[in-house]
Parts: sequence; structure tokens; C-alpha cells
Amino acid sequence: MANPALRHQVISIYKELLNLGKNYPLGYEYFQTRLHKAFASQAGIQDEGEIRKGIERAEYVKKEVEALWAIHF
Repeated sequence: MANPALRHQVISIYKELLNLGKNYPLGYEYFQTRLHKAFASQAGIQDEGEIRKGIERAEYVKKEVEALWAIHF
């Protein structure tokens, strides 16, 4: 990943998702394992456009998890 700003965004969204997963209904370990696999599977992407699409996808997942929380509690 050549662009440090994109790297920062990826790390930031990963940390945000990990934080949301702490109270995930199926457990943190379940959430963390799946999140790690999802990010690791995309680790080889070099194209900035593809990285941006991945960040957008992660933002969507974040919103879905937040919505799950809104419904659950």
C-alpha cells in the first residue's frame, strides 16, 4: 500500500470494527476471527481504487453492526 493516508484509513476502520465487536451477540472472538480473515484476504490489494472500495465496504459493515445494536438494545 503506497498511500499512507489509505493505510491509516484501513487501520482506523479495522480498529473501529474491532471495538464494535466487543459486544457482538455471538461473542468477540467470533467477530474478531471473521474480521481478521476478511481484512487478511484483501491484504494483497495494491490498487488505490480497490482499496477505497474496500474501505467503503468496511464502512457499510460498520453501519450494519451499529444498526444491529440499535435493534438489539
